[in-house]
Amino acid sequence: MDKKKKNNNLIHISDVLNSALGKFRPAQDIWMMRVWDVWEGAVGKPIAMNAKPDSFKDGILIVNVSSSTWIHQLTFLEKEMILNINKHLDQPLIKKIRFKIGKILG
Repeated sequence: MDKKKKNNNLIHISDVLNSALGKFRPAQDIWMMRVWDVWEGAVGKPIAMNAKPDSFKDGILIVNVSSSTWIHQLTFLEKEMILNINKHLDQPLIKKIRFKIGKILG
């Protein structure tokens, strides 16, 4: 019975880490985590499979893309992507997206 009572007080490790690291992590890193969280929902699965957020600073989101063909295509979709990402973030955080060929992880 004591074990069950203890389990009710469990806290997910991500909550602990976000709380502890949030004090030391720059605000842009916290927003980068939020961008990662909403990425696929904001841009759609086909894009998310070929493009991943890499870094964020001063309103500019750097996105790694799998090929130059995808960079060309995404350049035409940049404004729409910015609107969708900001909508998912509930604030106009992203001002510009820069695309570069890079590793697509996750």
